[in-house]
Amino acid sequence: MTNTVAFKQVDVFAAAPFNGNPLAVIMDAQGLSDAQLAAIARWTNLSETTFVLPASDAQADYRVRIFTVDGELPFAGHPTLGTAHALLEAGWPLKTPGEMVQECGVGIVKVKIAADGALAFAAPSATLTPFSDALLGNALNSDAFDETQSATIADMGIRWLLVPMRSAADVLAIRPDVSDLARLMKHAGVNGVMPFGPQPDDAAEQYEVRALLVENGSLTEDPVTGSANACLARYCAARGQQQDYVAHQGTALQRNGRVQVSFAGETIWIGGTTLTVVNGTIAL
Repeated sequence: MTNTVAFKQVDVFAAAPFNGNPLAVIMDAQGLSDAQLAAIARWTNLSETTFVLPASDAQADYRVRIFTVDGELPFAGHPTLGTAHALLEAGWPLKTPGEMVQECGVGIVKVKIAADGALAFAAPSATLTPFSDALLGNALNSDAFDETQSATIADMGIRWLLVPMRSAADVLAIRPDVSDLARLMKHAGVNGVMPFGPQPDDAAEQYEVRALLVENGSLTEDPVTGSANACLARYCAARGQQQDYVAHQGTALQRNGRVQVSFAGETIWIGGTTLTVVNGTIAL
């Protein structure tokens, strides 16, 4: 007999369908083996698939495991918001009104629920390490780097190389060299490279960002990336820049992702709009 469980596909960091980053959510993964989780994630073929389990930490409302097509991640941003959205929509019971508490590979992550339904996760702490490599210009096919700032490795369980550019236009002009980008990622020991640059003063957003990585020898660009934006927010805070801002991502992919970043003391909230696009069951 075929076993079925509730399944949702959620668009994250998007105000309208098909503009953000899709996430597959398996609503009940109890009894599934690691091999089954990996096989399902490969089959959905999305950047991440999440699997909901009962919490093992008394603080948490639920536990989530996050898989890419290549393996498991201890934390990722858009899966955190997308999973929270799916559970809220399904009427998941909460220990504390107005917030959800997620348990994942990096520990406890809080998700704030705004009155309008927008969600934001509390960015985990990050280790920031300045980084310099002669490959950087060749990997991005650009020399439009902001020399007043340093490229930096941000480690938040998932590792991103943050690369400051002079402008949003310079970010969008990047045409990566796959071979050199792969070598750069290996040298830095990162999951991906995130160039970022300031938008014009009259723009609705303050930064344009991209998330570039090489998977199985091919260039991949992530549409909208919660963890990379959380790393950027930690980078900004470390530089004393703690004014709320909005980052725009996905332009190069004809997406329209918006990530809202707000600073509240030591807590940095990474948020945006989420919506369900596919709602049904999956056969296991």
